[in-house]
Amino acid sequence: QVQLVESGGGLVQPGGSLRLSCKVSASRGFKFGNTAMAWVRRAPGKGVEWVARITNGGSTTGYIDAVKGRFTISRDNTKDTLFLQMTALKPEDTAVYYCAYYDSGFWSGDYFFNGPGTQVTVSL
Repeated sequence: QVQLVESGGGLVQPGGSLRLSCKVSASRGFKFGNTAMAWVRRAPGKGVEWVARITNGGSTTGYIDAVKGRFTISRDNTKDTLFLQMTALKPEDTAVYYCAYYDSGFWSGDYFFNGPGTQVTVSL
């Protein structure tokens, strides 16, 4: 079983920055360093959308257009931790952010998430 625990959210003014973290722990059979990861979010009244994703080794990343140039996804495979650096935040970035995992080293197929999420609110 894979457990994901997100942290780092909060209330920030437009233009501000936040750094999200996700600590991953798992029973036998799951290895963080072999798994592509992603950050997804759920804005109020909307469905879940993926925001950023990264291959198992961290060499390749992908972003939705809305966050390109503002968000950076990274990972530390020695600490089983995923990060999302968010800059130039906008009110439309307000959402609960979750980290998610794929079932391979590349982002093919579905992603899965089960953590509590971390709330990001961008407002004056």
